[in-house]
Amino acid sequence: MDKGAREMFVSTFRLALKPRVGFFSSDKAKENEVEAENRTVKTGSAAALKAEEPQFKESLQDRIVCEGTDATFQAVISGSAPLTVSWTHNSRKVPSRNTSFRNGVASLVLNNCSFAHNGSYTCTAENTAGRRTSSASLHVTALRQIHTGRNHVVKSDIMRKVEAPKNSPKTKKDKPKGPPVCFVEAPEAVEVRIGEKARLRCEFQSVSLPVACCWLYNKDKVVLGGKRISFRSSDCQSSLEIAQTSPEDQGCYTIVVRNRLGLGHHSITLSVIDRPDPPASHPVVSKLTSDSLVLCWTGPSYDGGTAVLGYIIEVRQEQSESWTEVTKDCKNTCYKVRAGLEPQGQYRFRVRAVNSIGVSEPSQQSHSITMATEKKKEEVVKYVDVVVDTQNKVKDHYEVHEKLGVGKFGQVHRMTHKDTGDICAGKFYRGRSSKNKAAALKEIELMNYLHHPKLVQCLAAYDTRSEMVMVMEYIAGGELFARIVDDNFEHTEPTCAHYMHQILDGMQYVHKQNIVHLDLKPENIVCVGTTGTHIKIIDFGLASKLDDKPLLVMHGTPEFVAPEVINYEPVSLQTDMWSIGVICYILLSGESPFQGNNDAETFAFVTLAKFEFDEESFEDITDEAKDFISALLKKDQTERLSCSEALTHPWMASFTPLLRRPTKSLNKTKMRRFLAKRKWRKAGKAVLALKRMANLSNRPDSPGSSLEEPSWSQEAEEAIRSLDKQLQCEPRFHQTLKDTTLPKGATAQLTCLVNGYPELQVKWLQNEKEVLESSRVTKEINEDGVCTLVVSEVKTSDSGVYVCRASNKLGEAACSAKLNVTH
Repeated sequence: MDKGAREMFVSTFRLALKPRVGFFSSDKAKENEVEAENRTVKTGSAAALKAEEPQFKESLQDRIVCEGTDATFQAVISGSAPLTVSWTHNSRKVPSRNTSFRNGVASLVLNNCSFAHNGSYTCTAENTAGRRTSSASLHVTALRQIHTGRNHVVKSDIMRKVEAPKNSPKTKKDKPKGPPVCFVEAPEAVEVRIGEKARLRCEFQSVSLPVACCWLYNKDKVVLGGKRISFRSSDCQSSLEIAQTSPEDQGCYTIVVRNRLGLGHHSITLSVIDRPDPPASHPVVSKLTSDSLVLCWTGPSYDGGTAVLGYIIEVRQEQSESWTEVTKDCKNTCYKVRAGLEPQGQYRFRVRAVNSIGVSEPSQQSHSITMATEKKKEEVVKYVDVVVDTQNKVKDHYEVHEKLGVGKFGQVHRMTHKDTGDICAGKFYRGRSSKNKAAALKEIELMNYLHHPKLVQCLAAYDTRSEMVMVMEYIAGGELFARIVDDNFEHTEPTCAHYMHQILDGMQYVHKQNIVHLDLKPENIVCVGTTGTHIKIIDFGLASKLDDKPLLVMHGTPEFVAPEVINYEPVSLQTDMWSIGVICYILLSGESPFQGNNDAETFAFVTLAKFEFDEESFEDITDEAKDFISALLKKDQTERLSCSEALTHPWMASFTPLLRRPTKSLNKTKMRRFLAKRKWRKAGKAVLALKRMANLSNRPDSPGSSLEEPSWSQEAEEAIRSLDKQLQCEPRFHQTLKDTTLPKGATAQLTCLVNGYPELQVKWLQNEKEVLESSRVTKEINEDGVCTLVVSEVKTSDSGVYVCRASNKLGEAACSAKLNVTH
C-alpha cells in the first residue's frame, strides 16, 4: 500500500424492511433486502473522485391498461454504486414490495389495477454524484359495454342464465378478467390530407376467442368494403383503409368487437384536411386615424379540417389594380395596420386564411376606406341604462352585417349604427316563446347593473313581434387563450397574474351586485384590442341575481362547472370562484385539472374535487400560484376565496408593478393542444343537459363509473347483432384427452380443451356409460373451454375408455382416452 494514502472502508450490511399495508394490493409481502459489498477505496483514487452520476438509458413509458389487469413500469439506469432507486405515485412514496432493481433495471409492478392507480409515476435514481428522475403516466380504462336503442346491454348467450342438466359439468368461474374486450392505446383521431389514404387501426385484447368485428360510420351506417374501402381483421386487431379520401369521408368511425362473453367498442374521428375556405366576411375598418386603422373579419366557414394558423392581409390603393402584402403573420381575426398608410389616402383590403395545408382564396375586398386627416381624441366611456325599444326595429337604427357566431340563444351579427357609424354586435334571440323572451329580458335587466370597464356593455335592446335583439359593445381582440398562444405575445406567470387580476376586478363588481355569472370559461374572457393585455368578461346569458330563495341550476360547461351544480345543490357567488380557479390552472399550465375522456367522466372528477399539480407543467410556477388555485378549487364552496380575498392573496400582491420580478416564459405547447381539443367541444358540447346531470347525481356509483352511452341506429344495431352469428361454430377440440396409467388409490385428472358457440353441453362417458358425479367424481368446464374430469382414490373398476362429448345446436364432437388403474 502506498504510504500516505488513506483508506476508506465500506462494510457489508443487510437490512430487512417490513412493508406497511398501503395503496397497492399483493399477496404476502416478501421481505426486501438491501445489500452492499465490502470494498476498500483509496480516497485519492479515480473511483472516489470520478463517481458517475445516474443516467436513464431507457426512460419510463406511459401505460394504458384495462381495469383489473396488471401494469409494469421499467427503466434502465446506469451510474456508480451504491445506487438508490425509489418510486412515487402522484408525489406519494410507493411501497418497496412493488418494486425491484436488478442488473440496472428498475421495475414497478401494479397488480389488479383500478382507477385509483391512475396518475403520474416517477422513478428517482440517486448516488453520491447526483440525482435523476424519469416520469410516466398510467391510465386505467373502464369496462366498455354496448347499449342498444332499447337501453339494455347486449350480451352473448353464454352470459344468459340457462338451466343446465342436473349432471352436467359445473362451470368454473375464474377470477374476473376485466372487460370482454379491451382496446390497447387505440387512437382517438386520425388526420389525412385530401386525396391521401386513411388507415384506421385498433389493437385490442379479447378475454376469449374467436372474435368478430364490424365498423360503423357516425354510429349510423355499416361501413362496407368497396373500390376505395378495405378491411383487415385478426384476433387482436382490425384496420379500415380508405383510399383517395375526400371531405365526405370524414366523421366518426366506430369499431365494434364481439366475443362469446360480450363486446366492446372504440371510436376514431377521421379528419380529411384541405386548405381553408376564404374568410367569410370582408374586412371591416374601425379606429381610423390619419395613419392607422384596425381591420376585423370573420374566419372561414370551413377551416379545411385543421386549425387555421393565421391570416395574410393584402392592400391596394383605390387607383391601382395590384395587391400588396401587409402581413402574413396575423394570428387573430383583427389586425392594426400601423405603416404604409397616408392621410386622406384611399385603400381597399382583403384577407386570406392559412392552415397547415395551404392558403385560401382571398376574401371579399373591403369597402373603399379614406384615411382621416388628423388623429381623433379618445372618447370617454359613457354607460347606458338600456330601456327595451318596443316601437322600432333594430334595422331602423343599425345596418346588420355578417354573422359573427352562433350560440344556444341564437346568433350574433356585426352591426353599424346608421348615424354614428359605430361598430357593435347584435345578439338575435332564437324563437318567440314566452320562455325565450323571459330569458332575454332577464339578461337585459341584469346588464343594466353591470357598468364596469372589465364587463361587456349592453348599448340598446329591441323587442318587436318579429324579433328580439340586444345590441352589445363590439370587442375586437378575440379570445384571451387564443391571444396567449400567439408567438408575438408574452406568456409568463406575471402576465397570467395580470389577466387573473382583471377577471377578479370585473367579477368583484358583478358579485357586489349579488349577481352570479355561472358560465365563466376561456371563451367568455376576450381581449379588448389586438394589442395590449386588457380583457373583458362577456356572455351573461346564464347569470342570475341571487335573493333569499336558494338557486339551483343545471347548466354550465363540464370542465368549468362547480361540484354543487352537478350535485344539484344551491349555488352562490362562490360558484364562480371555482370556475376562476379552473381558468387560472389552465392559464398557467395549458392543462385542464378535471378533464375526462367524456362529459360523464369529467363530471365525476369534478364531483370528487381532487386534482394535482403536474410536476412538469408546474415546474416553473411559484408556490404562491399553486396556493391561490388550491384556495379556489375547494369542494366546500364556503371554504373558497371570495373575489376580495383573492385580490389580496400573496400571489396577486407578488406581481404588482412595484414588486415585478424576473420570470421565465411559459411553454405554449400544452395551451395550443388545449385549444385544439376545445375546438371540437364548442357549440354542441355546452351542457344544458338536465336529464344527464340528474342521472349522474342520482347514481350511487357516479364518481368515475359511468360512461356515455352511444346512440345506435337500427342499421347499426342489426350489424352488431349479426356479429353473434359470425361467432357461431360447431364444437371443436383443440386439445384432446391423453391415455393415463395410475396406481390404485391415486387421483386421476382427465383434461381437454374444446371451443364452440353457442354454449356447449358436455358429457363424460366411461365405456359408453355416462359418468355421474359422486363423492369421488367431479366434472368442471371453465369459461375458456377447459373440460376436466377428476376421479379421486381410483379403483380397478375405474379403468376403461373415457369419452368427452361436446354438443350445441350446430353439431357434436368427441375425444377419448384410456385410463388404466394398476394394483
